[in-house]
Amino acid sequence: MALFSFPNQTNFYSGKVRDVYSIGEQLLVMVASNRISAFDVILPRPIPYKGQVLNQIAAYMLEATQDICPNWLLTVPAPHVSIGKRCIPFKVEMVVRGNLTGHAWRTYAAGQRNLCGATMPEGMKENDYFPTPIITPSTKAEHGHDEDISPAEIIRQGLATEAEWQTLSSYALQLFNRGKEIAAKQGLILVDTKYEFGKIGDTIYLMDEIHTPDSSRYFYADGFEERQATGERQKQLSKEFVREWLIANDFMGKEGQTVPAMSDEWINTISKRYIELYERVIGKSFEPIDISDNETYDRVVNSLSNL
Repeated sequence: MALFSFPNQTNFYSGKVRDVYSIGEQLLVMVASNRISAFDVILPRPIPYKGQVLNQIAAYMLEATQDICPNWLLTVPAPHVSIGKRCIPFKVEMVVRGNLTGHAWRTYAAGQRNLCGATMPEGMKENDYFPTPIITPSTKAEHGHDEDISPAEIIRQGLATEAEWQTLSSYALQLFNRGKEIAAKQGLILVDTKYEFGKIGDTIYLMDEIHTPDSSRYFYADGFEERQATGERQKQLSKEFVREWLIANDFMGKEGQTVPAMSDEWINTISKRYIELYERVIGKSFEPIDISDNETYDRVVNSLSNL
């Protein structure tokens, strides 16, 4: 994917899967690439249409939650591009968990009952629902792995004031509940997800993508209770299948490990799974759109001139 130089561009940042362009002091252009990452490592080959899938799910979900809190998005000029307000980010990711899964389960299975200041009840099995969703924040690492952190520590370190924390946690739980409602209509369970927030002046905005396969985990609702009762693995819709493939090929992002080779067939499989996820989460057929870098540039510049 080409790197762009837009009019009035003041900064550029290339993340694991997205390229972010600062325009003046007030706007961001976010280009969702087809890169894919796992275990905080960018895998060597791009996944066709992944950027479009993520960008369009995020735009759909931001529109569906704009009554809960302000968000950064202004316009989507191309299938894989969003333009929005530039915020000063909180250096905290708000991870909300409805079920005892993933990192929470690994912590629980190790005998711990407190995660980031949230208490996990005794007697739970993997993938059980928490009595109410819990927030397990993490710090946003510039490099390497994000770190767990408690609300008390967030306030103590000045990452957010107590009043800001109250707003962030309230927004996060309301967004999660809305995400669960949207998922339920599609026969899915929103299991866990993360939100990022920032400020413009004194106003807190929801930033980044939300409820996408890269930021969230979904289970299929049909048969969930039966699988829990019999101890079967839950059917899930996320990029966990990519992590599982890497683990099966002896890669977990640790020093000295090598990313396994990705065949054309495997790349195609991943692309199809992302498209399936779009269609299940959104409830609409996916229309793949191939757009040249020149047309992307022209659309972005035209949109910027109208903002």
